[in-house]
Amino acid sequence: MQKAGGKVVGQSRHPLGTRDFSEFLTAAQESGAKVIALANAGGDTINAVKQAAEIGISPRSQTLVPLLVFISDVHSVGLDIAKGMTFVDGFYWDTDDQTREWSKRFYARRGVMPTMTHAGVYSAVLHYLRGVQGSGTDHAKAIASKMRQLPVEDFFAKGGELRADGRLVHDMYLVQVKSPEESREPWDYYKILSIIPGDKAFRPLAESECPLVRGLSGQ
Repeated sequence: MQKAGGKVVGQSRHPLGTRDFSEFLTAAQESGAKVIALANAGGDTINAVKQAAEIGISPRSQTLVPLLVFISDVHSVGLDIAKGMTFVDGFYWDTDDQTREWSKRFYARRGVMPTMTHAGVYSAVLHYLRGVQGSGTDHAKAIASKMRQLPVEDFFAKGGELRADGRLVHDMYLVQVKSPEESREPWDYYKILSIIPGDKAFRPLAESECPLVRGLSGQ
């Protein structure tokens, strides 16, 4: 962020699972920061977003940016509160025909739309099975090698690449939560503002400190 010209004006650490975020949110509100980033997840993110709205933090004054948020979190918070929130997600069910087809099958079984984790795990298992089929063996190293050779081409990732360090490089999405008036149907929550190419979204392999990479390069 600092390389991009940003400046950090402060930070606060809250206990995991706390019920009261007022102290931390008020400090962020009074800091004068243009952006308030939430480096938490799950119930903590949901509660922090709700309490931020209660004390008057809104896109009109400061941008609230959760660093890890799922569509199920937005569903819990509701569009009235979450509207205008902007963040990065790895999957959205309503992106194209492929994502809609798979997601509606998921919804028929679970009664909720899938998060990027649901979709990513399904894609990972499917790619593993392709690796088994392509290598003709159940030997782990042979399967892993085949998985790295094969592009990940499915509803989750278009032209995805499984790197030597185990990272799947794929496009990410900068999304913004719709207002209730913009939502046309249940779970119609996001506007995709831009697509972040995989090679820009993830740290370059050359900067990886993963032992797998060092081992493969002979270091």
